Amino acid sequence: MAITKERKDELVAQYRELVEKYPSLILASTSGLTVKQLEGLRSQVREAGGEFRIVKNTLMNVVFDDAGIKLPEGTLIGPTSIGFSSDGVVTVAKALVDLAKETKVVKLKPSIVDGVVYNESQVTRLAELPPLPVVQATLLSVIQAPATKLAGVVSGSVRQVVNVMKAYSETEAAPA
Repeated sequence: MAITKERKDELVAQYRELVEKYPSLILASTSGLTVKQLEGLRSQVREAGGEFRIVKNTLMNVVFDDAGIKLPEGTLIGPTSIGFSSDGVVTVAKALVDLAKETKVVKLKPSIVDGVVYNESQVTRLAELPPLPVVQATLLSVIQAPATKLAGVVSGSVRQVVNVMKAYSETEAAPA
């Protein structure tokens, strides 16, 4: 059944809003997934604070052209799905990569991450990054380490001075 001009305009407006609102979009081909698998993916992405949509290639191509985004030739061929999140794209990429490994049906496509086009292998590496709280904790421990060592050195030096003074005071008191 043909799609009406009004519906196309509606979809283009929705797609434009997505591209403007989210700086990162993970594209994939989900052809061959069962409805149950697709719903599982949608709920997994939703739990991560994102959304997952199946888009019309010709309309999405219009939006990307208007936005000045140049995807590699052939990216928008075949069924295309887009995952995006306001909380971070890593969780969406991880959900898609995990499903691709599990089902062997999902194929990643070149995607946009913070306005830069990433190829499929870069998206896979992005998905392997640890979650943001883990990265923050690691960074905090790296920043804290020198201060902790300095505090240990200073307290150790003070302790040594106190021990020397105590030993000296005890030796002075002993001969008398």
